[in-house]
Amino acid sequence: MQLLDFSRTVLAAGACAFMAACGGGSGDAGPMPLFLPASPPPAAPAPAPAPAPAPVEAAPPLVIGHRGASALRPEHTLASYQQAIDDGADFIEPDLVPTKDGELVARHENAIAIVKDGNLVEATTNVADVPKFASRMTTKVIDGTSVTGWFTEDFTLAELKELKARERIPKLRPANVSYNDQFQVPTLDEVIQLAKSQSVAKGRVIGVYPETKHPTYFRSIGLPLEKKLIDTLQKHDLNKAEAPVFVQSFETGNLKDIRLKSTVKIVQLIDGQGAPYDLVALSDKRTYADLVKPEGLAEIATYAQGIGVAKARVIPVADGRLGAPTTLVKDAHDRKLLVHVWTIRPENNFLPDSLKKEPKTDPTAYGDTAGEIKAFLDAGIDGLFADSPATAVPAVRAYRAARRN
Repeated sequence: MQLLDFSRTVLAAGACAFMAACGGGSGDAGPMPLFLPASPPPAAPAPAPAPAPAPVEAAPPLVIGHRGASALRPEHTLASYQQAIDDGADFIEPDLVPTKDGELVARHENAIAIVKDGNLVEATTNVADVPKFASRMTTKVIDGTSVTGWFTEDFTLAELKELKARERIPKLRPANVSYNDQFQVPTLDEVIQLAKSQSVAKGRVIGVYPETKHPTYFRSIGLPLEKKLIDTLQKHDLNKAEAPVFVQSFETGNLKDIRLKSTVKIVQLIDGQGAPYDLVALSDKRTYADLVKPEGLAEIATYAQGIGVAKARVIPVADGRLGAPTTLVKDAHDRKLLVHVWTIRPENNFLPDSLKKEPKTDPTAYGDTAGEIKAFLDAGIDGLFADSPATAVPAVRAYRAARRN
């Protein structure tokens, strides 16, 4: 992790400075004399002991802007990523799907509008309102599920750029609807350029945390994600272990393939139920529950630096309240794996009853996000995915300040 690497560098530099201050390691003292003087001069007073180096604080938990600041802007738009950066996120997270001509773009799903029983039930673009693309609506089987709608892999990048982004869950985030049809679908290249330019503007490193979506499916239709992802990282000098990048996936095989070709940091995503689809396709009976067992974590540690887990695998919810933490964080840390949890969302709709705020029956009202974050930080996590860095970043900072006092 970049912050951990930075801390280690500071520690090493502090140690070197400490040795220099104490006169050690210079190598220029010359040979010891063979004979001692008969009358040695009086010994000089012993120098005051050098102050102990200040302890290096552990790297703070990362706040990852989940699809940008998706509670405040339509997800996976440059405006959403910019908002997350402005609100203090350490990383921004683009979900990646390919276009017909093999370009990687940021969308939560390759289905950019979904139809059920003749009704539009979800849309992240205005494609359903564009007459010239009406004939592109089709039905596909994605990871074993039949989906009807419009799909990125049926559009060239130029065609996708004709579309405009829309809020995916307007009933829960009605304020975001005012931003509909204002922003384009961004490419991975554009997301990285934004992170790099804002790192300069803000004077701090802003990382990128891309997720490869449905890799087994896309490989099956001749649009594999991995090479294009690695090539894009290489283009921006980010295809290396020390880069502020984590590559993530809910599947396992593509991450292992990436590890063979790159030293970039990898995070294995783990859902709250089900199994990685690549294992399902291979008739491998292992599930996500198996991956978090000690032997599963040991295997993950051979190719990944961390796990990104559904919150309930760290702290289950029981009777409308957060329960006792599981041993997952400790088990992962024992195998040198970071633990990032998803997803911290500010609205009552996504919170257990005990963390909802009045009016508790209003799903759009903001609840006690700080209380939820504190519970997960107490459990020892290394980072969290947040739809609203504007609420998550202050909560993390307040938590760390309280721990220092």
